[in-house]
Amino acid sequence: MLKLIHYALPGAGGRWGAVGDDGRVFRLAADRETGKSYLCALLQWPDPVAAVRAALSSGAPEEPISLDGLLAGEGGSSLIAPLDRQEVWAAGVTYLRSKEARMEESEGAARFYDAVYGADRPELFLKATPNRVSGPGEPIRIREDARWNVPEPEVALLVSPRLRIVGYTAGNDVSSRDIEGENPLYLPQAKVYRQSCALGPTILLEESPCEHRELGITLDIERGGATAFSGATSSGQMKRHFGELVTWLGKDNEFPFGAFLLTGTGLVPPDEFTLEPGDRVRITVEGVGALENRVVRGA
Repeated sequence: MLKLIHYALPGAGGRWGAVGDDGRVFRLAADRETGKSYLCALLQWPDPVAAVRAALSSGAPEEPISLDGLLAGEGGSSLIAPLDRQEVWAAGVTYLRSKEARMEESEGAARFYDAVYGADRPELFLKATPNRVSGPGEPIRIREDARWNVPEPEVALLVSPRLRIVGYTAGNDVSSRDIEGENPLYLPQAKVYRQSCALGPTILLEESPCEHRELGITLDIERGGATAFSGATSSGQMKRHFGELVTWLGKDNEFPFGAFLLTGTGLVPPDEFTLEPGDRVRITVEGVGALENRVVRGA
């Protein structure tokens, strides 16, 4: 499996690299060399994954650190959110469990979620601009004016300007369920704010175009050293396939820098659960790795 990562080494700034099965990291480009737009430029290629392969075969330099070392923060290194100029979009109500949860939280508008689950047209919305996205180890935020906040663990698709699925990463669509439940028109406030989205730790590159992938997804929330919630699902449980969602995303729209598309959640904590400052949220997507973030409250 070939993976793409965005990382930082002390004194070297941000870099993009590729990781193979053995965990070795090969440098592809530095942010200061590309004007912080390497991923944007890579996605312009007709086959971005082949372009990464070509760069490796031409002798990309090996870094003095492994993926495990980056995950552990060895020597002050770190992984960065794997994007540069891409918008993050999201699809909702793509799993039956998500539909049920949205209906439960929205007494006066439950029929809208029931209708969209069975409709041809999916629910799609803009989730985050790049500056609102947290990377591995960075904080995710719950709103100060919300009482009921939850993480939403999802497979995130990396999509090229040609609407090709280039890869997969883990995503967290942090949401304020009480705000959205009060009125569906409050969806942007419940979903779109500073540090309301996280992506990482790697991008699993898609080397064989496919309509859909069945990827395991787990969610673990730690509070005070104990497990507050844990659950597992699979993108195989989705009602809609990845390719279908990307097709709808591209209708009468364009993404010159590429985009990320969160594909919906099938894991919803019980109604009595809400995130608290200090919680640690860990989302693991098969083949991608674990995305871990600490919760802070807005101010």
